[in-house]
Amino acid sequence: MIKVFVHGNPETSAIWQPLGAELNARGVADIVLLSPPGFGTPSPDGWSATQSEYAEWLISEIERFESPVDIVGHDWGAGHVYGAIARRPDLFRTWAADCGGLLHRDYVWHDAAQAWQTAGVGEEAIGMFTHMDKADLAGVLESLGMTGDIAHEVATHVNPDMGRCILHLYRSAVQPAMRDLGAVLATKSLPRGAVIIPTADTYPGTPDMAREVAHSLKAMTIELADRGHWWMIEDPATAAQRLIDFWNTEG
Repeated sequence: MIKVFVHGNPETSAIWQPLGAELNARGVADIVLLSPPGFGTPSPDGWSATQSEYAEWLISEIERFESPVDIVGHDWGAGHVYGAIARRPDLFRTWAADCGGLLHRDYVWHDAAQAWQTAGVGEEAIGMFTHMDKADLAGVLESLGMTGDIAHEVATHVNPDMGRCILHLYRSAVQPAMRDLGAVLATKSLPRGAVIIPTADTYPGTPDMAREVAHSLKAMTIELADRGHWWMIEDPATAAQRLIDFWNTEG
């Protein structure tokens, strides 16, 4: 069964390297890493970079496979997974995604997101970010939880194209967009799913919010105690085993 991984912002598929190595060591070999347009791969001409367009992009990528896949999403990659399963649940055998709190009725976007969503303020902030010295940017990413080598790899792909996509994506997701998506998902017959909850990650709200969302989606939870936003880098061995246990669960 193909295992598909989708990353978020500001990231590239490099974030999955430690987890991929752990999965390979446990016999999981058929792994596909997808990079959303603008995030590690150039965005095509005319790309609007909205939440809806990314969901349709992910659907088109998954349609290339002959059978349903197991998909794992992180950060906005999780957002793309939620958007895709709302539209085409038939394409997925299972789904696992973090940032479940984004779908909660009470979720309020974090400070950086609100800045990006604000005209003028967002352009200024993103301009500073995308034009930062790459070594300095790598240092910032490392301080937030990436390893040095992954931080340097990601920093090389931070450019104005990524900046434009960040602004358009976050502005398309001003609340109540995410809570509305959560409400839609709660009405759907979804494939077997799991909300990944790294309990020290504060960006997507509280662990309790993620647990409530998992319950509303009839999904299980994969809790990673005291792990932060980049749980797949911080503790790849535990994450790999918990994902394998989930994939092997019947029902």
